[in-house]
Amino acid sequence: MYKIIQLSIFLENKRGNLYNTLDLLAENGINIRALFLADTTEFGILRLVVQDPTKAKEILEENNYIVKNTPIVGAELDDTPGGLSSVLKILNDEEIDLEYLYAFTHEKTEKAILLLQADDLDKLTNILTAYKVPLVPAEEVYNL
Repeated sequence: MYKIIQLSIFLENKRGNLYNTLDLLAENGINIRALFLADTTEFGILRLVVQDPTKAKEILEENNYIVKNTPIVGAELDDTPGGLSSVLKILNDEEIDLEYLYAFTHEKTEKAILLLQADDLDKLTNILTAYKVPLVPAEEVYNL
């Protein structure tokens, strides 16, 4: 329920690849909810949360993309100075090592959604719940 499916897409670091990938999704009616791009000199990893991860993965794979489904967790936080720090302090105090995170704002005023990846998502979820950090159901993120 709280694990959000993120698509991790491996892209050669070549002019036009990001555009071509995102345009393919747009042509097929896939709306992107959140995006994170990490790159090196040779390749990049495009991480996407989309409204329909199953359909998006099928479309990308049919077009010869290497795509991996990665579960992540979404937490709601205050969109104010220190909002992110308050969650990171909890994770630091509880010795949770994150692989990566990214965040976005949405229609709820003064709130943001923080997307997190860690080796042990169940432990991460339990700690956030214990500290009363609101978790965001996957369907809510897909349907923003």
